[in-house]
Formats: sequence, structure tokens, C-alpha cells
Amino acid sequence: QVQLVESGGGLVQAGGSLRLSCAASQRTFSSYAMGWFRQAPGKEREFVASISWRGSRIYYADSVKGRFTISRDNAKNTVYLQMNSLMPEDTAVYYCAASTTPATTDVAYTTWGQGTQVTVSS
Repeated sequence: QVQLVESGGGLVQAGGSLRLSCAASQRTFSSYAMGWFRQAPGKEREFVASISWRGSRIYYADSVKGRFTISRDNAKNTVYLQMNSLMPEDTAVYYCAASTTPATTDVAYTTWGQGTQVTVSS
């Protein structure tokens, strides 16, 4: 089973940018659809973005459209989340996950990373 490790989180001021990375342990990474989710304190985990194995299908939550970009490099077994124009409400633990389809619901994902904290100060 593929293992996922996120990195790139941190503290940033509102309006700033961060790029999250999610590295997968297996070469079969290229056969998985990948998703990013986030969970803020006291809130349920929510969908952020997803991408199909070939990158031909991409989906975003309305709250991040136009600000976040998901991409992947199958040669590096890595998926990215470029986050621009960050707002305090983007503060959460961000998780990457693997699935057979670029679903927008977390129940479709079978493998999860440990998460990386993103904090946006006002």
C-alpha cells in the first residue's frame, strides 16, 4: 500500500503563499488519483482539491478556486498544492490522500498522510 508524507506547511501572513508537497512511497503512485483535504480545529474534514492519475481531471472546492492549484509529477511520485492569497480561514491541518478516482468526498480515499499544519495570520 502506498504511503504518503506531506510537507511544506507553516506560518504565513494573510495574502501570502505556500506550496504543500505530498511524496508517495511507491512507483504505483502514478496509478492513483490524489486529493487534498483539510481540517480546522472543531470542524469536520473538508475537500480542497483532487487530481486524476494523469492530471486530466481536476476539481476544487469553491472556497479555494482561483487561489489554489493542484498538480502532480508522476516521475517524482509527488503531488503539490500551491496556495496563493491565503486567508486566516485557510488555517487547518492539510492532508493528502490516494484513491482510485479524483473524488471530492473523503470516504473514497483509502490511504492518508499524517498531515501538515498551515497557519495563516491576519
